Amino acid sequence: MVKVKHLSKSYNNKKVIDDVSLNIPKGKITSFIGPNGAGKSTLISMITRLIAQDNGEISIDGDNISKIKNKDLAKTISILKQSNSINLKLTIRELISFGRFPYSQGKLTKEDWEKVDEAIEYMELESIQDKYLDELSGGQRQRAHIAMVIAQDTEYIMLDEPLNNLDMRHSVQIMKILRQLVEELGKTVVIVIHDINFASCYSDNIVALKDGKVVKHGQPCDVIDSCVLKEIYEMDIDIKEINDKRICVYF
Repeated sequence: MVKVKHLSKSYNNKKVIDDVSLNIPKGKITSFIGPNGAGKSTLISMITRLIAQDNGEISIDGDNISKIKNKDLAKTISILKQSNSINLKLTIRELISFGRFPYSQGKLTKEDWEKVDEAIEYMELESIQDKYLDELSGGQRQRAHIAMVIAQDTEYIMLDEPLNNLDMRHSVQIMKILRQLVEELGKTVVIVIHDINFASCYSDNIVALKDGKVVKHGQPCDVIDSCVLKEIYEMDIDIKEINDKRICVYF
């Protein structure tokens, strides 16, 4: 479990995360939703120790993240940021192999390459695995970066807007794969996501943020609520029940 206690972060005297406390359960998908500037990406960056918090405490399975060695943290938690451009002449397969660095330190074993192959298959990249990144569409590059995170094989997977640049089919593919990782392999997945319908249909828990504070945290049925969503997004959102899922109509 990830535990966040009284977390705060400011930039230029402006609080972007304001006294946030929450628990992220193991073996579940937790989605962070909210408008631009709500603090979603900052929160996930602090949980993964990419940026330091000003105040508060973060622990993973009872261990304070500030006391975990970098090498050990990289075997426990993986992160895919929004901006993931790499200016190297790499093939998809070579990029994905970077996910094994915490284990191999660059000297990949047979087991490492098996993990790479599994990730390539997961993301349906077999036919283009030898293409260079600069030959790919934005969606293909995004899938390759997600495969790299899968190859890292950590218990906790953090994805900041993983559906960027993806069409409908591949967005659904990614969300189904995340559910597979949770249900078949027991992974814990945390995603920052703008599409509240994907959050509603695929998440076990949703954290709704606004102005750096948690407005609501709970199961989709608790958060995907007209009153809650109006408070977050400042607009009326009609909610329909389709196949026992709450679908937001806001067009």
